Amino acid sequence: MEWVRNFLRYRAANTFLVFIGLVIFFSLLTPNYLFVDRRNLAALGKLFPDLGVVALGVGVLMICGEFDLSVSSVLPFCSYVFVRLLYRGIAPFWAFWVALGVGALLGLLNGLITVKTKMPSFITTLGTMMFWRGVLYIWSKMMPAGIRNLVPSGSPFERAFAGTVGSFFPVQALWFALFALILGILLHYHRFGNWIYATGDNRDAARAMGINTDLVKTICFMIVGVLCGFSACMQAVRIGSFAATQGIGFELRAIAACVVGGTSLRGGVGSMPGIVLGALTIPILDNGLILLRVPVFGISAFIGIATILFVVLNSYVERKTR
Repeated sequence: MEWVRNFLRYRAANTFLVFIGLVIFFSLLTPNYLFVDRRNLAALGKLFPDLGVVALGVGVLMICGEFDLSVSSVLPFCSYVFVRLLYRGIAPFWAFWVALGVGALLGLLNGLITVKTKMPSFITTLGTMMFWRGVLYIWSKMMPAGIRNLVPSGSPFERAFAGTVGSFFPVQALWFALFALILGILLHYHRFGNWIYATGDNRDAARAMGINTDLVKTICFMIVGVLCGFSACMQAVRIGSFAATQGIGFELRAIAACVVGGTSLRGGVGSMPGIVLGALTIPILDNGLILLRVPVFGISAFIGIATILFVVLNSYVERKTR
């Protein structure tokens, strides 16, 4: 049928179908239907935005034709800045904005190094990931730092970042939806979004059209940095402490989520609905496998296989629907 072919041409359609399939599968097969239990859904809604918010920015950057592996270091670095400011008596509101600013500056640094040296962003951000992680380990001495007494439960700031809407819906999921909406409008309905797609698809052609591709890439790196800063503060408030190991593995899981959502590793192809679905699919797969009592250390193998299968599926369907 023609409408089916048109639907499948949309790269995120495959992810949507698999997403629905996973929800049904885990809903039926987990013991005592734990997957759809209210407490499990609430916990999932609190946990997935930590990675999901970062994945939104990483997806936009991938469409622009670049990668950012430094998110796993930028996030805990911003978290530590946030916590240290709280310990110095700075109000949470102002500490939050400073953490966002630090994230933006680190993203700006990644962007400037990449566009000015023409170095592949994979190498740039791999280097900055290792550098900032080393600085963080030295600065923090790998010591955890609690903030429960600095951001007490029930305070306005705590409710804004780790509270619930009503008695059930986690506010973290609302933040994820808000960022997805803003970036979706920017990507699909704003001129800057066209510049992102053009830059990722063919940088030389974009330059010929008068697009400042270096500026576009740098702004996209800064978006990732700001979202890392936001996720860092949200995560710190939720768990009530800082740990230098926060965010480890986020760089690859964020890329995997974007790939699962149909974002091309070559740039120029992807969509915000697809990135959102990918950011939801990875945690659902993770959560469902845990409830099925799959060994925790084996879950990464399933996610790796799923990522490869999604790439193969997207490529196959794309060829068949041309």
